Parts: sequence; structure tokens; C-alpha cells
Amino acid sequence: MKYLGAHVSAAGGPDQAVQRAVEIGANAFALFTKNQRQWRAKPLTEEAIEAFGAACREHGFAPHQILPHDSYLINLGHPDAAGLEKSRDAFLDEMQRCEQLGLTLLNFHPGSHLKKISEAECLTRIAESINLALDETRGVTAVIENTAGQGTNLGWRFEHLAEIIAQVDDKSRGGVCIDTCHAFAAGYDLRTPEACTATLDAFGDVVGFEYLRGMHLNDAKSEFASRVDRHHSLGQGNIGLDAFATLMRDPRLDGIPMILETIEPSLWAEEIAWLRAQQG
Repeated sequence: MKYLGAHVSAAGGPDQAVQRAVEIGANAFALFTKNQRQWRAKPLTEEAIEAFGAACREHGFAPHQILPHDSYLINLGHPDAAGLEKSRDAFLDEMQRCEQLGLTLLNFHPGSHLKKISEAECLTRIAESINLALDETRGVTAVIENTAGQGTNLGWRFEHLAEIIAQVDDKSRGGVCIDTCHAFAAGYDLRTPEACTATLDAFGDVVGFEYLRGMHLNDAKSEFASRVDRHHSLGQGNIGLDAFATLMRDPRLDGIPMILETIEPSLWAEEIAWLRAQQG
């Protein structure tokens, strides 16, 4: 079964994200549990936690259908000690917020070396950061998102993701989210059914589908292999609809949240309905 949704707003409280997912016909969703552009946030109240749980139960959303995303400020591979400590503290807080809400996944961008340390050292720092957070929490899987490879961001090669996971101590709580726009911009072709299947096969060979915990379904304004992160609505970008129809028919992608981050929220209900219709 395919779980389809979008990254919806949690303005007004996390329970409001559930309602917004319901309104677009989703059976999965993503949200931020705090402001994604601030380091600190007020702790979750008992009332907010209870309201979120009640909304999820009412509308049939289980934890494996929900893919929260952490703050964009966090860099778990930061080359400087102060920046690394700040990022690790913020990431732990994000993991703990998921734990409080009864969520089992946390999606995040791995990190950047900022041209100050080697790629290998940065990947090791990212894995160490994950290990520290896993040691302090229970039940939440750290889900590494592939990147487009902009600037000094790592995670744009499947090999980067595999290397991080290799250094994660508790592999049962290590996972990956594939973003289609990021993959395309990083040089993984998706434009035909054959290319799309070949890219998934490569992911299986290098990382392994046992680690796939979610997907972001985005067309791309950016060019193939440009290493530029520019999302677009489905069928309006350089990837095209064939890729998304192919993904809907691949059983290896069953049972994970597949989340739209496309640029027109007004189209999300229509995009979800179209995706659902492709399953055959």
C-alpha cells in the first residue's frame, strides 16, 4: 500500500497538521514539530501532545505514515566545535519532540563540510551525531535525506548515505528518505520508466531498501545533474510524470510515507489523487 501526502503546516499546533492532511485526501503527511528556521522553540505542552495523538487516532494516522522534518539550520557534520555542538543539541531536541509525540521517524539533511574538513571526516561526524542522539532517545529512527549536492552539502551520492549508515551503531534506527528532485539534480536519472527503475535498483545495490523509510515526490525546475535544488509541481518540471507513475507501481516503495513538497499547495489534493490513480 502506498501512503501519500504532503508536507503540511503545523501552525496552531501539531494536531492542525493532521486536519490539513485530511483535507487534501492524504493518508500520510510531513510536518515540522517546531519552527524550522529557529534554533530554539517552546517545549511541547501536554495539551498539544494529547491533541496530536487524538487527531491521529481519529483520522487513522499511524506513526509509520508520518515523516516529520527537522530544522534547516542543523548541520550534523559541522567542521567547527561550537557549530557542531549547537547542531547536535538542536537535533537531540528534535528527536525528543518526536518521541513525545509518539512519532517513530525524523527526516533530516545530513550536513556540510564547508570546505574545512574532508568529505570522509564530515560523514563520520554526521554518523557520530546520529549515534549521540540515538543513545539519548528511544523508538525514533534517524532518516537521512539525500541532497541535491548544492555547495558543500553531502548526501547527494547514495554512497554517502551508505557510509553514514555503516557508521551508525544501531542500524535498526537508521534510515533514508529519497527526494526525487534532489536525486535528479544530483545526477540520478528518472525521466523514463527504465531510468527510474535503474535509479531505484542502484539505491538498492548501494544502500538497500531495508533502510528506505520515506520519499519526497517532487518534480524539478533544476536541470539534470545540476546540483541545484529547485522543486516543481508534478509533471511541470524536468523529471516528468512517467517517473511518478513508475514509482507508484513499484512494490519496493510500499508501506512508507511518500510526501509532496511541490510548490503549489493548492494542487496537492489533485496530485495525491493522480498519484493514487497510477497504482493500477
